[in-house]
Amino acid sequence: VQLQASGGGLVQAGDSLRLSCASSGSTSNVYILGWFRQTPGKEREFIATVGRTDHTYYADSVKGRFTISRDKSKNTLDLQMISLKPEDTAVYYCAARSRSKILSTIRDPNQYDFWGQGTQVTVSS
Repeated sequence: VQLQASGGGLVQAGDSLRLSCASSGSTSNVYILGWFRQTPGKEREFIATVGRTDHTYYADSVKGRFTISRDKSKNTLDLQMISLKPEDTAVYYCAARSRSKILSTIRDPNQYDFWGQGTQVTVSS
């Protein structure tokens, strides 16, 4: 499975941004998709995940501001972000997992099998 993230950019605090992730290859093996982010010197941070039945799970830090969604017909994953804050600045990664699991238990990057290349989001104050 190959993942390609896009949509990052420079925005101001309070703005919105939509990230997309296109998947290709053996996408029928993908059960769960997720978004993570990382800043220099820090570990990759879980943001949100969505399962095959479109159930979702969010980190508390983004709940109510970010919305994850997937389009199975197009093999795409989106992350709609509103009310962005400077602390949301990071490189954002999409990820895929080829095994089913309860969404709230897969917050560790090591639990995902495939990764996109990352897209930079910068929020200025």
